[in-house]
Amino acid sequence: MPNWELKSCCKHDQVVFLASIGVFTVVILALWRTILLTPFKLITVFLHEASHAIACILTCGQVEGMEVHANEGGATQTRGGIYWVILPAGYLGSSFWGMTLILASTNLLTARIAAGCFGVALLVVLFVAKNWTLRGLCIGFIIFLAVIWVLQELTKVRILRYVILFIGVMNSLFSVYDIYDDLISRRVNSSDAEKFAEVCPCPCTGVGWGVIWGLISFIFLCGSVYLGLVILS
Repeated sequence: MPNWELKSCCKHDQVVFLASIGVFTVVILALWRTILLTPFKLITVFLHEASHAIACILTCGQVEGMEVHANEGGATQTRGGIYWVILPAGYLGSSFWGMTLILASTNLLTARIAAGCFGVALLVVLFVAKNWTLRGLCIGFIIFLAVIWVLQELTKVRILRYVILFIGVMNSLFSVYDIYDDLISRRVNSSDAEKFAEVCPCPCTGVGWGVIWGLISFIFLCGSVYLGLVILS
């Protein structure tokens, strides 16, 4: 039975899990404005735009193209689909994928599955990418994941789980920050939240939706840590 109450916490694997998240968080915050984290920030933007695309496809729409820009912006061109589902899918979707990657890192098999699915997604997006920043990002991370996988399987450098965990933590933190920066601290009329406020019948402004989405993203992050401890218990 799952140890939902986390009795007898924390065992060795749980301590390593928490310590890894703590170390990765400190490293990410320390290097936040450096070029070293730029590829990982762009991966978060990629997952944001991919979430828009997935929501569009699931609501019977058509994806006409995706872009990720070097300034950490992006765009997804869609036609049809349910607009009020597609709009919040970007921010909430990238937070969800961050949680998924964190949970996948708790086991080598699930880390392999996550890395494989991530690689396939990058390969698919490579063919619908509309700019070279996104194409380069896809190619670069496909090669990066392939190298990590080979090291995991053929050498004693077994870091696949930690790479997946780092990407998950980075994605979760950047998603929360991105929501605050784009939707709460400054009001951008073209933002997803402002557009959502226009089509949603609820009496809530774009900033209000930004706060709501930010809280949901933070809950995803906290939930991933809790569920990870449960899985490892």
